[in-house]
Amino acid sequence: MGNGLGGNEAEGVVAMHHPHVESPDIARQVDKLLAEHRTGLLSMQAAISLLRERTGTDRSDADLAGLITKKAAHLGVAVVTDGH
Repeated sequence: MGNGLGGNEAEGVVAMHHPHVESPDIARQVDKLLAEHRTGLLSMQAAISLLRERTGTDRSDADLAGLITKKAAHLGVAVVTDGH
């Protein structure tokens, strides 16, 4: 028994069917975007806008910024965080 969908098991099923299935495409687009801007500074807001145009994602700005920041740090690309 124990194969029912209750508690954490139900959450696991929801996570597997998360609406953001475009993640691999977004990750590739982030890599491509950073490669295009490897020799100059890239604004975080500009990067997020470009990703939205290229992928149509509805992921949050914070989620996209986290992905961009992580990949930029790994690649050594400077990304300027827009301050308000």
